[in-house]
Amino acid sequence: MFSDILLSELFSISKFLNYLYGQMVASIIICLHSPYNQNIKTMSNDFKSIHEFDFTLICNYFKALKRQGPGSPEVTQKAVSFINELSDKARIADIGCGTGGQTMALANYTKGQITGIDLFPDFIELFNKNAIEAHCEDRVKGIVGSMDALPFQEEELDLIWSEGAIYNIGFERGMNEWNKFLKKNGFIAVTEASWFTPERPSEIEDFWMANYPEIDTIPRKIMQMEKAGYIPTAHFILPENCWLEHFYAPQFPVQEAFLKEYAGNDAAADLITGQRYEESLYNKYKEYYGYVFYIGQKKD
Repeated sequence: MFSDILLSELFSISKFLNYLYGQMVASIIICLHSPYNQNIKTMSNDFKSIHEFDFTLICNYFKALKRQGPGSPEVTQKAVSFINELSDKARIADIGCGTGGQTMALANYTKGQITGIDLFPDFIELFNKNAIEAHCEDRVKGIVGSMDALPFQEEELDLIWSEGAIYNIGFERGMNEWNKFLKKNGFIAVTEASWFTPERPSEIEDFWMANYPEIDTIPRKIMQMEKAGYIPTAHFILPENCWLEHFYAPQFPVQEAFLKEYAGNDAAADLITGQRYEESLYNKYKEYYGYVFYIGQKKD
């Protein structure tokens, strides 16, 4: 998930330097939500930037969560219902897969081979373990990779999936750059932070503008999809339980254990403070913003 640093810049250095920086850079990027969630980007002017935290702390925290971002199996199933039925030979990519919470659900509702891609090796290790536990390792595999340099051929994929991750390179950029990997009439399904109203209180406006200036209204996002070469087939707002029950509530015991493990560590305490601050913002302003699932079909 990528804040002020562009992946294209990070990966232009060299493969060797990329390997050396891998643990460091991936921790920053992936923990900037993905899941990669908005949740640990710059908290506000009163909270530390993600870049001020120890990378290992960040990843250790999010590795302990089943999901690295808002969502639910029911929402994944609903999104799949707007996509043409896939065959056993279908090729699917879950971009920014994290540890695979949503990917394993996706495997329950689709046929075909699923490749999960994430920049952080530790997440992929857990992803593949989760695939074994879900008894779908024969058709679900996680690989380390970058969403701005996908390892696919043009028109190779039947479906591109990305829950809570496309913002890392930006919705508009991702929609445009990923289009070439889809077969004609292939589908794309992503969740994206969006405004529900044309105006909103300054506190939440300022928070999002500092963290993800590309957040926009639903009609504007749909226009961007169309401009990128897709026919919008459906969109829907993720229900509040995707945030409260499936993302924030599971963090409470993880936070308690995390603070005990890192007792006396100011950085760990600051990280949890930031997480709780973000949750408080959602509870206060959830009628103004949230995630929206956008589903589209590639034009002929």
